[in-house]
Amino acid sequence: MRSSACIFGTKRSSAYEMRTDPKCVPPGEDMVVLSLLQAGNMRLNAGPGGNQHVKPGMLGLYACQQEAHYLWSENARQTYLALPRSAVTAALGREPSNVLMAQERCALAPALASQFGHLALLARRPDKVAAGEYAGMLDATRALALLTLRNLARQGDAADLPDLSESLHVGRHAAAVRFMEQNAHRHDLDAFVIAHGAGCSRTRLYEAFAARGETVMGSLREIRLQRARRLMEQDPVQHLGALSWRCGFAHQSDFTKLFKARFGMRPSEWHRQAWQGKQGR
Repeated sequence: MRSSACIFGTKRSSAYEMRTDPKCVPPGEDMVVLSLLQAGNMRLNAGPGGNQHVKPGMLGLYACQQEAHYLWSENARQTYLALPRSAVTAALGREPSNVLMAQERCALAPALASQFGHLALLARRPDKVAAGEYAGMLDATRALALLTLRNLARQGDAADLPDLSESLHVGRHAAAVRFMEQNAHRHDLDAFVIAHGAGCSRTRLYEAFAARGETVMGSLREIRLQRARRLMEQDPVQHLGALSWRCGFAHQSDFTKLFKARFGMRPSEWHRQAWQGKQGR
């Protein structure tokens, strides 16, 4: 069902995935999609580091120009309205991004979801509604959608919208930290390897750590130093050269400098002090 201003549709699918990228948007298809998931589930940025799980009844705004990875479950069913990005931008007062439209952030979201549901039922009964009536319903749905987007912008306020990018940063950061903790002993660990292990690009990896005021390699260094410190405190007879190698430091001299800068004393001093303290108890 379509008009010159929007496209409405429903679809049921087997499990499938889709990737979006700003470089792959065809000319003339610069659209933003409002989607109601009616059955099944959908994960956004489904690789390691992604954690958006959309369940039945959830309404979302999805910008096809935004880099993302979508994964739908078996027998997923959704109803959607595609609008020109220019119309959505005007309604929001900003460029659209992937947003879950929870009732707490948008009072009109349930009304729009209900409208989507009713129109989806009518679309499956073409014998009951005339073409002119379909056109009127589609225009009304488009008007309600734009009104809902204006309500979302006003209620959430641009700085307070539940933008998925923040959650994606959290997920990518957590995935990267897990990967670093599991592979801290590897001497080939760099940003490229970590990004691959976290399931994202290096650019997204850097963004996730920068959002927390951290750096990728600084976090890896901290993981390695903390591991070395714990190992020293567990074993009274510890060969520091072998220990530094096991913790991912290729050169013991670098390990010694970094350890002293972090903990205020050389590894040998820390090791000796830790075990003297235990013996004195």
